[in-house]
Amino acid sequence: MRARNGRTVRDLRRGNRAAVLRQLYFDGPLTRFDLGPATGLSSGSVSNVVAELIADGVVEEAGSVDSDGGRPRTLLRVVPESGHLIGVDVGETRVRVELFDLALAEVSRTERPLEPQRYDVEVVTGHIRDGVAEVLATAGLAPERLLGVGIGVPGIVAGDPERGATVHGQTIGWDAVPLEALLRERSGLPERVPYFIDNGAKTLGQAEMWFGAGRGAGDAVVVLFGSGVGACLVADDVEHGRALEWGHLTVRVRGRRCRCGALGCLEAYAGAEALVARWREAGGRPPEGADEETALTALLAAAYPEPGGAPDPVALEVLEETAEYLGAGLSDLVNLFQPERILIGGWAGLQLGARFLQAVRRHATAYSLTHPAGRVRIELGRLGPDAVTVGAATLPLADFLARGGHRDGPADPGEPGPAWRSALRERVVR
Repeated sequence: MRARNGRTVRDLRRGNRAAVLRQLYFDGPLTRFDLGPATGLSSGSVSNVVAELIADGVVEEAGSVDSDGGRPRTLLRVVPESGHLIGVDVGETRVRVELFDLALAEVSRTERPLEPQRYDVEVVTGHIRDGVAEVLATAGLAPERLLGVGIGVPGIVAGDPERGATVHGQTIGWDAVPLEALLRERSGLPERVPYFIDNGAKTLGQAEMWFGAGRGAGDAVVVLFGSGVGACLVADDVEHGRALEWGHLTVRVRGRRCRCGALGCLEAYAGAEALVARWREAGGRPPEGADEETALTALLAAAYPEPGGAPDPVALEVLEETAEYLGAGLSDLVNLFQPERILIGGWAGLQLGARFLQAVRRHATAYSLTHPAGRVRIELGRLGPDAVTVGAATLPLADFLARGGHRDGPADPGEPGPAWRSALRERVVR
């Protein structure tokens, strides 16, 4: 039977489940009485949905609260152990795989390093496959229990009707890599366990907007600094956020050669790989044979020594110049999108920002138009270097919530729109 808007009774029931489950997930624990006005459902509908969710083991009773003159009301919450999710960060120095429960508490993790310039597709897919198997084995969890695997990758992710998510990662040498199909062929996971693959900056952005420094913001740009540079625009009128190839914005005509092949990209000056290279070219001495993270730490220590130490003028000059490039790059984001917040994340971004965030803000303000510059706040992300894996895990989480806690079947046709996504940013999950 179809309603006038074309939705079936089954669709409406699934939508009701999704509304109740989302409310409990982001605002719980709540009583049945609270859920009525919060979801717009009748008390009868709420009772029916809650009974189904409890029977499915997704929701449980969690104590009680006093009511006004009546019997205490029972609190309800989502059961953290009722589902498990995997988040994968395909970085440019390592592949990190983490297993989470439904509350996004870490259950187990593993990391596998990537050798410099070794982004072989077989190597990366092997790391993901083995990492997923390891975290499941460590936790003693059967693969069938997984709600899904979310993966954040460098580059542009496009959908392909035959091959699924395809990755265009020019800076790492990936040209239309059918990552989803390759993983499906070789992962050993059951067919019913879905993959969700998206740009790493987007997964970082989703994590910070849901659980981190972006909560409460109507719109924001989240930038990721690692070996390279990326960004994600999150706004009510941008469905699911939009990855921005911000690192390939030209900041200097006929400038340094970028990994993408162009000249003068921001990434050629501000990415960790380029920063270490510029320090070496200027006469600096990164530790012999060190990886990027160790070399960047050494650069920061040379420029900003412990009290009583003398700063290395070469290292300091490189970082001061980098702060200006970053500020100029951020000013373009300010002028183009006029966001409420710009959030800086990624392992390199957190290291750099802790040292010269004030200088970056000063340069961003100087290069921006006055009105949008006065509106924006430039801050560090709060979720640390694991933010991409947390964000990747929110991809299957969002799907599970949209399906009303069902493990199979389509998502709620009333998929959350801008108003619901905006409301998420004001809610605290942890």
